Amino acid sequence: MNDWSRLQIGGETAESWNGTPRLDGVRVLVVESVPHIGELVAAALGQCGARVTAVNSAVEGLAVLKRERPDALVSGLSMPDKDGYWLIREVRNLAPDQGGTVPAAAFTGCTSFKDRLSALRAGFQFHIPRPTNLRKLAEVFARLSRLHSEAGARTQHNA
Repeated sequence: MNDWSRLQIGGETAESWNGTPRLDGVRVLVVESVPHIGELVAAALGQCGARVTAVNSAVEGLAVLKRERPDALVSGLSMPDKDGYWLIREVRNLAPDQGGTVPAAAFTGCTSFKDRLSALRAGFQFHIPRPTNLRKLAEVFARLSRLHSEAGARTQHNA
């Protein structure tokens, strides 16, 4: 049992995730400027089997995304210097083979309808308000990984 085995987000522990989707082998990039939040998200996704890379700035996130081409991206919105909106705009400007179509979720404390709409319009497929529970987080990444798989299949089919 590791240090994260009793991880809590939204009142659930990692030990009680009945029915939580497995994310075995899904490569997730977590971009979050608040270290403990990034660590919690990375640990939660790791408990579900994801291979997680976590960074603490949008600039670093863009560099890692170009280099590692993850299956899914999760980013905070409010960050010093360059924010999550900057990151998703830069990502969406990349060519598909450079990671421009990576499925993405905004994980944020900005929870109003306007915030959600802004995130979706900017290029995120999901807006996950904080706090959230572990099952919800895993379900979103299961969906994002399916989107990534479907996009890859279409690209190979059209080639």
